[in-house]
Amino acid sequence: MMMIPEAWQNDVNMEPDKKALYEFLSALMEPWDGPALISFTDGRYLGATLDRNGLRPGRFYVTHSGRVVMGSEVGVVDIPAQDVLRKGRLNPGMMLLVDFDNHTVVDDEALKAQYSKAHPYGEWLKRQKMYLKDIVESVPETDRVAPSISGSITQTNENKECVGINAIVTPLKAFGYTLEALEMLLLPMAKDGVEALGSMGNDAPLAVMSNREKLTFEYFKQMFAQVTNPPIDPIREKIVTSMECMIGPEGDLLEITEKQCNRLALKGPLVSMDEMESIKKMNYRGWRSKVLDITYLKNSARKGLEETLDRICAEAREAIREGYKILVLSDRGFSSDRVAVSSLLAVGAVHQHLVANLERTRVGLLVESAEPREVHHFCTLVGFGADAICPYLAIEAIWCLQTDGKIPPTDSKEELVEKYFYASIYGMMKVLAKMGISTLASYKGAQIFEALGLSSEVIHKCFEGTPSRIEGATFEMLARDALRLHELAFPSRTPPPGSADAKALPNPGDYHWRKNGEVHLNDPLAMAKLQEAAKVNSREAYKEYSKRIQELNKACNLRGMLKFIDSTSKISLDEVEPASEIVKRFCTGAMSYGSISLEAHTALAVAMNKLGGKSNTGEGGEQPSRMEPLPDGSMNPKRSAIKQVASGRFGVSSYYLTNADELQIKMAQGAKPGEGGELPGHKVIGDIAVTRHSTAGVGLISPPPHHDIYSIEDLAQLIHDLKNSNPQARISVKLVSEAGVGVVASGVVKGHADHVLISGHDGGTGASRWTGIKNAGLPWELGLAETHQTLVANGLRGRAVLQTDGQLKTGRDVAVACLLGAEEFGFSTAPLITLGCIMMRKCHTNTCPVGIATQDPVLREKFAGEPEHVINFFFMLAEELREIMAQLGLRTINEMVGRSDMLEVDPEVVKSNEKLENIDLSLILKPAAEIRPGAAQYCVEKQDHGLDMALDNKLIALSRPALEKEVRVFVETPIKNTNRAVGTTLSHEVTKRYHMKGLDPGTIHVKLTGSAGQSFGAFLCPGITLELEGDSNDYVGKGLSGGKIVVYPPRNSTFSAEDNIVIGNVALYGATKGEAYFNGMAAERFCVRNSGARTVVEGIGDHGCEYMTGGTVVILGKTGRNFAAGMSGGIAYVYDVDGTFSARCNNELVDLYHVEEEDDVTTLKMMIEQHRLHTESVLAKDILSKFDTLLPKFVKVYPRDYKRVLEEMKAEKAAARPTKEPKVANGVSYCVNFYFCLSRLTLIYRKYKQRSHPADQHVLPTPKSTGVL
Repeated sequence: MMMIPEAWQNDVNMEPDKKALYEFLSALMEPWDGPALISFTDGRYLGATLDRNGLRPGRFYVTHSGRVVMGSEVGVVDIPAQDVLRKGRLNPGMMLLVDFDNHTVVDDEALKAQYSKAHPYGEWLKRQKMYLKDIVESVPETDRVAPSISGSITQTNENKECVGINAIVTPLKAFGYTLEALEMLLLPMAKDGVEALGSMGNDAPLAVMSNREKLTFEYFKQMFAQVTNPPIDPIREKIVTSMECMIGPEGDLLEITEKQCNRLALKGPLVSMDEMESIKKMNYRGWRSKVLDITYLKNSARKGLEETLDRICAEAREAIREGYKILVLSDRGFSSDRVAVSSLLAVGAVHQHLVANLERTRVGLLVESAEPREVHHFCTLVGFGADAICPYLAIEAIWCLQTDGKIPPTDSKEELVEKYFYASIYGMMKVLAKMGISTLASYKGAQIFEALGLSSEVIHKCFEGTPSRIEGATFEMLARDALRLHELAFPSRTPPPGSADAKALPNPGDYHWRKNGEVHLNDPLAMAKLQEAAKVNSREAYKEYSKRIQELNKACNLRGMLKFIDSTSKISLDEVEPASEIVKRFCTGAMSYGSISLEAHTALAVAMNKLGGKSNTGEGGEQPSRMEPLPDGSMNPKRSAIKQVASGRFGVSSYYLTNADELQIKMAQGAKPGEGGELPGHKVIGDIAVTRHSTAGVGLISPPPHHDIYSIEDLAQLIHDLKNSNPQARISVKLVSEAGVGVVASGVVKGHADHVLISGHDGGTGASRWTGIKNAGLPWELGLAETHQTLVANGLRGRAVLQTDGQLKTGRDVAVACLLGAEEFGFSTAPLITLGCIMMRKCHTNTCPVGIATQDPVLREKFAGEPEHVINFFFMLAEELREIMAQLGLRTINEMVGRSDMLEVDPEVVKSNEKLENIDLSLILKPAAEIRPGAAQYCVEKQDHGLDMALDNKLIALSRPALEKEVRVFVETPIKNTNRAVGTTLSHEVTKRYHMKGLDPGTIHVKLTGSAGQSFGAFLCPGITLELEGDSNDYVGKGLSGGKIVVYPPRNSTFSAEDNIVIGNVALYGATKGEAYFNGMAAERFCVRNSGARTVVEGIGDHGCEYMTGGTVVILGKTGRNFAAGMSGGIAYVYDVDGTFSARCNNELVDLYHVEEEDDVTTLKMMIEQHRLHTESVLAKDILSKFDTLLPKFVKVYPRDYKRVLEEMKAEKAAARPTKEPKVANGVSYCVNFYFCLSRLTLIYRKYKQRSHPADQHVLPTPKSTGVL
C-alpha cells in the first residue's frame, strides 16, 4: 500500500480514513508507477496487487472447492463451470489477499479499512503537515517584498522609454532570453494559460553544434515510454495524476510515527516571488532555510564555474549540519561584476553531492533563478533534484508584457502568474506522462533524460547516471557561453543610450528562420533550389540544393560531422544498382488525411505508386474509394501501400487492413514522442469525418498510448492480430530514437515484427507543443546505429527490415543512414516542399497558403503540386546515392547496409566549433560486423507468425459455402486461451471477396465453448457472428467492423452473471460498426475509441467509453471511475443502480440526462431486448419486466459537441426536407423491430438445430438474406 497505492489524490469517492492513510504514506515514499501486477507472500498470506491505473490484466477465480486461481489470463487452469463461485479481476490499486491460516479471501475494502484505522493518520496530518500558505502568513508582509532585479531600470512615468520589457532588457540578455521566447512561449502561457503550438518539427542545430550561446537545459532530451510501458493521458486520465508534492526532511520508511509526516506540502513545483521570499525568511515550527549564492566574480573567468559548484556543495552540507531544513539556490546576486551559474548545473551538483554523502533526504532543495522560463527548463530542474522553482525573471517579464499592452489589463498580476504557472505545470504533467509517470513525486530526481553533447566531466559532477554517448561541451565551454551572455547584457563598451543594441532583445530565430540568425535545415535558398529541381527535373539545381543541404548539415546534425572514407576500390557507375530499384526502398511519411489536404495526400500516393515505393496513410485512415480497384481490376493509383494503425484507430477496419501492403503500428512520432494528437473540429469535415468514422465538426483526440499495448507482450499480440487481419501484409513498428531503443527494437523483432522504423527527433508534425518538438527524442543517427548493432549482436537483424526517417533530404543523407544500418528510408518534409510547401509553420492554424496543410476550400485551390515533382526528386536523389556508392565501391544497397567502417569524423567540421573539440562518435561508427562476425547485416528471412496454428484455418474451411456461395453456415467448436484473434483471418477472407459490404447478417455463425484468448473477434466484419459460451480475455471485439459478438457464462454455472467478469480489459477498442452483447461485467477501458458499435454489458471498470466518437452503449450495472473521459460522440445509457454514477462520470465533455425522449426510450428498450434474446440474461429479463418502473434509474450520457452538431444537422434536414418521414431512434428506423423479430426466430431455429444435430458444421437450408434492414 505504500509502494503501489491507489490513485487517491483526486478520488472524491474514497473514504476519508483511507485517503488519510495514503496521504501519510506519501510523506514517506513516492508511489511506484505501473504497469505492474505484483504478487507477494510471507508464508501465511499470498497476495497480488495492481498498479494505480490498471495497466495490467489480473483475473481470478474463487471456487466452491476452496481454490483461488489468479493470472494475467483466464483459461490457464481448467475448472468445471459448476465449481466456480466467483469470477473477478483486480481493479486499479486493488489487493487480492489469501489468508491460509483462516482459509479466507480477505476483502480488499475490509483490509484497507483495517489498516487505515490502525493509527489516527488524519489527526497526525492535521498536526504535522505544513502548507505554504502557513509559512507565507508567518512572515510579515513587508519582508515578503522581492528585491529589484540587478540591471533592471525602475519604471517611472517621466521616462516612457524605460517601461515594460525595455526596463528589464539587461537581465533578460544576461540569461539568454530572446524575442521569440517572450512572444512565442511566455506570452501565450500568461495570456491564455496554454502552451504554444508549433508545427513542421525542429530543423535547428543541436545545442552542441550551434555557434550561438545555449543554456544547459538545451543539452538534454526528454526520454519517453515506448513499448516497455505506456505513456499515460494527463488530460483524460488526470484522475490518476498529481503534481502535489511533499518536501523537506524525510523519515524512516520502517517507522510509523506522527513525526513522519512533518513535511511541507506544495500544490505544484512552481512558487511565486512572495512565496519564495517567505521561504527564504522562514522560521516556522523549527524550520529554517539557508540561501546559497550561485554566482561568481566575472574576473574569475571560466574557472569560476567549477569553483562555485564546489563551494555551494560544501555550503549545502554545512547548512544541513547546522539544522537547516530548506536550501535555496539563488542567482539573485548576479550583477555587472558577478555571473550566474546555470541553475541546472547548480541543482545537479548539489543534489548529486548530497546523494553521494547520504544527506539528500535530510533537506529540501529549492531554486530561485532568472534562467528557467519554459516547461523543459522546469522539467530538467525537477528531474535532476529540485523540489520547487521560483522563475522570478520570467514572472517580471510577464508583468512587463502586460505593461507593454500585449496582455489585456483585465488580469491582475496574481492572475497572470497563476495562468503562467497553470500552463507550465500542465506542460510538465504532459512530460511526466510521456514516460508513463503519473505523479510529480515519482518524477523528481528520476533523471529521465539523455545528455546530448556534454562531456563526461560535466555528467559525473552534476548528472551522474544520465546517458551521454557522444561527449561534448566541458565546464569551460559552458562557462564561455555564460560569459558571452553576461557580456551581451553588461558590455565592456557601453553602447550609446537609445541605440538598438541597448534596447533590443536578440532575435536569432531559434524557432523560425531569420536572415543572419540561427541556422535552419529548411532555409529559403535550399527550398528554392529543391522546388526548382523538382518542377523542371533540373540536375544542376538539385546539385546546388544538395551542396547547400550539406553545408547546413555541418552546422546542425551528427551526420554533418561525418564524411566518407577515401575508398581505393571505386567502381563504374554502370555497375551500381539502378535508380529504378533504389527508389522502391523509399517511403513517404505518415501524414494523415485531415492534417494535410486531400490533394496533397493523393499526390504523394500517386507518386509513390508510380515509383514502386510506398506512401503512408498516417493515422487518419483512407477513403474507401481510394482502395477500390479500377474497373479493369488493377490497383487504384491513389491507394496508399502503408496503412498506419495509431492509438486513435481512426478508420481502422477489416477493409482498411485488408487493402494494405504494410501495416504500421505507430508507437511514437519523432516530433512528439509519448504524446497523442488532436484534430480540431474545423478540420473534421466532409470525407475526413466519414473516413475517420466520426461526426463532422466534432474534434478528435488520439490517446498517448495504444490502449492494447501496455507491454512488449501486448505489442506482440497486436502484431499477431494485424498479421491475422492481412496475412500478405508485412507488419511494421514505428519507434523513435532514444537511449535503449536497440533493446526495445530487439523485443519488437522477437515479437515477430517484419519491419522496424527508427524515427529521428527532428521529424515534422502537423501540430505539437514546442516543448515536445524541441526537447524530446534523439537524432536518428544514434537510434539507428544502436538498433542495428543490438539486432546484429542478438542474431535478429536478418529477421526484419530496418528503416529510418527524420529530415532526410539528399542522397548523401541516405548513404549515411544506409551505412549506419538502414535498408529503407522515409521522407516527409522534402516531398512536401517539392509539392509547394514554403515552411510557414502554420499547419496547426488551417491557414497554409499553398493548400497543403489546410482544409479551407479556398486555400486548397492554391495547391499546385504534382506527383511528377515528387518522382523527379526521388530519382535525382537516387542518382546522387548511386554516385556515392560508386565512389565507395559498393554495387547494391544490401552491400552497403551497416558498413559504418566507411564513415569517419570530418576534422574540418570539428575544428569549426569549440564545443565539438571533445566530441566522440565512436559508438555510432562501431561496425556491427565486429560485434558478431558472420551475423546477417540486413533482412534475409521472413518471420514465422505461426498462422498455420490458428483456429481460423478450421473456421475458414468449414465456412467455404458461405465464402464461395453466400450460403448460411453454422459452426460449433471448443476454444481455449491459446486461440488468439479468433475470427480475424476469417473476416479477412470475407472482406477480400465482398469488400466493405461483407456478407449479409448472420451468414456465418460460429458457436464456441471455453475460455477465448486475446483479441477474440478482432476486426470482425459484416456477416459473421461469434457466440462464446464461457469467458474471454482482453481486447474482445477490437476494431469490430460490422460483425456480431455474443459472450455469456456457461449455462451450467451457478454464479450471478451480472456480478462477475466475463471479458477482460479494453473491449471494443476502436470498433467502427457492429453489435456486441456481454452477459456479465467487463474490466477496464470498455469501448475505448468506439466509433460505431452498438453494445450491451452488465457492468464495467474504470475509464469506460473513453475517447468514444460514435455508437451506442448500454451498461446495465455499475461503472468504474472516469467514465466518458474524452467522449466526443455517440451515446451511452447507464443503469444507475445506486444513484452514484454522476460522481464516477467525467463531465468535461458530456452532460447527463434522464431517458425521457421517445427515441431514447425505444432504442434503450430495443437493445436490452436484443441482449436478452442473444444471451438469455436474467438481469435483462428482470429489467424488461419492470422497464417503466426502472426507467428513471437510467442516465443518458450525451457529449455536448455531438449533441450540438446533431441538432444543427437535424435543423438543416428539417429545413431542406419538410415532408413527413418515418420516426428515427438514434438513426435506426422503427422498422428495425421487424429485423429483430426475424433475428429471434433465427436464434430459436439455430438452438433447435444444435440440439438436433450436434456436429461441427451445419449448412442451414435457409435462403440468402434479402437485406431486410
